[in-house]
Amino acid sequence: MGFEFIKKLPTPDEIRNQYPIDAKIKALKEKRDSEIRDILTGKSDKFLAIIGPCSADNEDAVCDYLLRLRKVQEKIEDKVLIIPRVYTNKPRTTGEGYKGMVHQPDPEKKPNMLAGLIAIRKMHIHAIQESGFTCADEMLYPENWRYLSDILSYVAVGARSVEDQQHRLTVSGMDIPAGMKNPTSGDFSVMLNSVVAAQGSHRFIYRGWEVETSGNEYAHTILRGAVNKHGEAIPNYHYEDLRLLYEKYSAKDLKNMATIVDTNHSNSNKQYEQQVRIAREVLHSRAVDSDIHKLVKGLMIESYIEPGNQKIGCAPHIYGKSITDACLGWEESEKLLYTIAELC
Repeated sequence: MGFEFIKKLPTPDEIRNQYPIDAKIKALKEKRDSEIRDILTGKSDKFLAIIGPCSADNEDAVCDYLLRLRKVQEKIEDKVLIIPRVYTNKPRTTGEGYKGMVHQPDPEKKPNMLAGLIAIRKMHIHAIQESGFTCADEMLYPENWRYLSDILSYVAVGARSVEDQQHRLTVSGMDIPAGMKNPTSGDFSVMLNSVVAAQGSHRFIYRGWEVETSGNEYAHTILRGAVNKHGEAIPNYHYEDLRLLYEKYSAKDLKNMATIVDTNHSNSNKQYEQQVRIAREVLHSRAVDSDIHKLVKGLMIESYIEPGNQKIGCAPHIYGKSITDACLGWEESEKLLYTIAELC
């Protein structure tokens, strides 16, 4: 019963001072942040591809994957801006299972949060140095945001977190785009209210401080499908869903209307290979409706080196294969990125 206080963790400033970034990374982040903001505001007509493994569990495989993305990015840079998913925090429906590198730098060993905080910062820095990409991560714990706030270019708030006030208010203090997923129920009103909160200014308690935020005008929505009371997946990427979201978005006094369509999760019913078909359908909806073209700014795709997934601890361990949700393999992912560039 109760809490066991294991160790007091260093503050974000302490970790950032111990593992600093150089002027080159700062300049790169500023450039990419500006490019991403321009897409979300409509200043740029490029399309976002937020793509990568369900969970970033192995630094070598993640950097290998990002180098492959870099080669593709150079070929499609006039049409598509890639933001790699380097997700180090993983929400779990029941609280059980692998919660990401921040919990377990080695998935087969016991949790170690201090080692995890150091590992995720080092991996993100290494990823930028190797690939030239600043990346996306999921904000599972709002109090952890500042450990990575100087190196991330995009943050996602998951379906189980989006109704939480602390997540919403923390996003309101960010200076980078943040995608607010629809809740697992699929309720668009809840999702849009999270954007209203994130775009507003707030005073609240954060990491032991009374703080005030100025609002994040780049907060936007992510459609990831829903689950009904029978546990059945209900997709929300179809034309009619996008029209409905456009109408509801238009009724709100929000800045920079934008949505990203998540091609996996409940949109694919976790049938990862369906992501290619779903992406094509979304791009077709953009092509036939100018409002949807304005609304849909990108796709979120789960992809890794090897297709499918594997269980932790099972032999033989396959390099570059997801240990959480199943992902597209590299061959399919590369083809899909070229298709996106052709059709967007």
